[in-house]
Amino acid sequence: MHQTERLEEFKKSVQNKFNVYNSLILNLPYRNIENVGMVVPLLLHQSSKGLKAGLNPQDILESFFQNYLNIESEKDRIDFMFRIIQYVERQVVLYDSVEDAAFPKLQEHSDSLSVKDYFQLVNKTKSWDKVAEKLSSFSARIVLTAHPTQFYTPAVLEIMNDLRSLIVDNKIDDIDITLQQLGLTSLINSQKPTPLDEAKNIIYILRHVYYDAMGDLYAYVKENIDDEDFENHNIMKLGFWPGGDRDGNPFVTAAITKNVADELRVNLMKCYYNDLKFLQQKLTFKKLEIQIKTLRNDLYAVMFNPDKSISYQDILNPLLDIRNILIDDYHGLYLHELDHFIDKVKIFKTHFATLDIRQDHSKHVFIIETILKKNNLIKDSLSELSESQLVKLLIQKKLKIEADDYDDIVRDTILNITQLKEIQAKNGEEGCNRYIISNSEDIFSVLFVYGLFRWCGWEDHEITFDIIPLFETMKGMDNAETIMQYLFDLPAYRKHLELRKDRQTMMLGFSDGTKDGGYLKANWSILKTKEQLSKICKKNHIKAMFFDGRGGPPARGGGKTHRFYAAQTKDIANNEIQLTIQGQTITSTYGTKEQFMHNSEQLLTAGLSNNLFGKENVISKEHRKLIEELSELSFAKYDALKNHEMFIPYLENRSTLKYYQKANIGSRPGKRGNKKQLELTDLRAISFVGSWSQLKQNVPGYFGLGTAIKTIKESGRLRELKKVYKEVPFFEALMRNSMMSLTKCYFELTSYMKEDPKYGDFWNLLHEEYQLSKEMLLLVSGSNILMENEAISRESIEIRENIVLPLLVIQQYALQRIGQETDYKELYEKIVTRSLYGNINASRNSA
Repeated sequence: MHQTERLEEFKKSVQNKFNVYNSLILNLPYRNIENVGMVVPLLLHQSSKGLKAGLNPQDILESFFQNYLNIESEKDRIDFMFRIIQYVERQVVLYDSVEDAAFPKLQEHSDSLSVKDYFQLVNKTKSWDKVAEKLSSFSARIVLTAHPTQFYTPAVLEIMNDLRSLIVDNKIDDIDITLQQLGLTSLINSQKPTPLDEAKNIIYILRHVYYDAMGDLYAYVKENIDDEDFENHNIMKLGFWPGGDRDGNPFVTAAITKNVADELRVNLMKCYYNDLKFLQQKLTFKKLEIQIKTLRNDLYAVMFNPDKSISYQDILNPLLDIRNILIDDYHGLYLHELDHFIDKVKIFKTHFATLDIRQDHSKHVFIIETILKKNNLIKDSLSELSESQLVKLLIQKKLKIEADDYDDIVRDTILNITQLKEIQAKNGEEGCNRYIISNSEDIFSVLFVYGLFRWCGWEDHEITFDIIPLFETMKGMDNAETIMQYLFDLPAYRKHLELRKDRQTMMLGFSDGTKDGGYLKANWSILKTKEQLSKICKKNHIKAMFFDGRGGPPARGGGKTHRFYAAQTKDIANNEIQLTIQGQTITSTYGTKEQFMHNSEQLLTAGLSNNLFGKENVISKEHRKLIEELSELSFAKYDALKNHEMFIPYLENRSTLKYYQKANIGSRPGKRGNKKQLELTDLRAISFVGSWSQLKQNVPGYFGLGTAIKTIKESGRLRELKKVYKEVPFFEALMRNSMMSLTKCYFELTSYMKEDPKYGDFWNLLHEEYQLSKEMLLLVSGSNILMENEAISRESIEIRENIVLPLLVIQQYALQRIGQETDYKELYEKIVTRSLYGNINASRNSA
């Protein structure tokens, strides 16, 4: 019933409104070409009809230019295509705004479990004691990343914000004017953003959305909980990677990290100042005048000057004094408003969000080697030392290293680790207290960081940092249990953990895991690794905290987040939910106050419900054996594809892979290292997964599943597999995510490639597995169509794919022309680069 009601609401609040307001966009005037917008629907029709008839994009567009537009000159055709791209980009912005505006209405018909529903369930089961204990310490940490898949500038986000409000109120004249403003506003960066620019863009969302949303969410939880003394201001936490994540980004320096920490603190002080200013208008009482004025002046002094800071206690204590006076002398008038502000101060303290530091392990290897050579402890290589000798140096040797004695990355790393004390002094310890190591595959991924802190002036007993290994490759996950046991057995590291309240955070990565092992094997390996690490932590009396690297699409760990957490097995430690929110997901899933509160609620209820209600998620030995077999079968198919001689050439020459780096999207290079020959290991997961998405082939989200399921079916075990789908939430969640990836495929776009003498066989290989995967997943799930029980998402995908189809046809046409003789190769390359933006924004979770 709910699905039917939601679908009706979707048609009314999304489809119909978009169609009405889209007519305004199609009439926007652009210089030099009149009525370009009127041609867009015609181009969509011709593109769709032509691709279904098996025509290639070049034939479709050249026929369109001749028969409908009478544009003969190649240069004029190129200009026209740029105009079409501009229109499509703005249609995407409009559709995002319409869908976001409809979000609260659509949630009225949702089956999602809210915090209020959750507490009512608790009342029925009379399990408040158990829940109260869990609530007092449980938390969810949303970590906003620096990954370059968010292209809306603050100016465009402001326009979208205005549009949302106007759409809710149906103010068509104002919408018309705002769309004209959108038409004249550039949607893309004129130059590549710096890491500081990226950070400022996301801090803008922190300040204008999350500051109030986090406060309101906490108030909502407090209001609905049956506990007057409830106080857990860490129930929702924010993490922050822009400016701290230097993995593969040489532009993130110690200076950038310091500036971003300052930006976070200064912007928070502006939020506090505005709240206090509002309160001052209410608390107009004589005995409060001096306290409020003093605090306001203190905040004003630090909100424009990053060299000045104010401590958390110096903000909180005056507010608590004001609170006491208000109760004692003024009947507690406006106490609710004051308490709401105090709660925000307790949530954000002086840091706003925790700035994480991240670096790749290979860089630390180089840094440690350089330092040891400089100090005459090795001659040329770390291999001169045995494992025990190297461990001893890292945990016992006292070295005094100076940044000025080194060059480049070594110098900058020393500067950065040294300055982290100062960042903690200004932003509080929570301002920056986590160091993540990518590509962790051995004990030294953690111990190199521990050693660097010691050598950069931190005493063993004062390293106020969690050192977090990121296990993201198959090798890393295979070694994770042995690595952590070794570290727990090491007295120096165990002592460090005691200082960190016997908690160990471990990050499990999807992106590189999927690239490395294929979709099912990567996800199955992560689940098993979590179970093993939970067991080993429990055995060593350590509280395991798992941090999930989740991108936008299923291929990078995305998909339905609450479904993912609700499906975790009982053998996985459930002390805290930590996950990355990347790129488009920041604005598409957490971009408005309503979305933030709803999706944060989903995180909390998924985490709290797990192991508290209903039967625990247990995967039987038989089911495990079958999933394991399926995982290996799908991996074999994916591994063969990965090692196919055409795999890398196809991506390089038939996809948009190399154009990601040309787009002014993010500050980070598209691949690791500077090798001439492109290798899969060097590829960034974002450009890798994104390139498959632009091709509408989405290979990393399902490839190998069709072959694996078919093999099980042919061995007479289809019934057994259907049972696994029905009884194992984890397996069902994975399969449904793969069905989402398949829904977003459109092989007709590139079907012309099957005739290509060089790449035809490879394209057919991909297409066959797509068709087989679709057939097999429908069979296992018992569905008639993909995403059968997710009608709203399915409809939304269809509308978005239709909006960008003309853009995709133009992109493919430009790629075809680049491979032919033309005087305009550079312009066609610009078309490909420019077309990335609209398509990625339309997909909302494509990269």
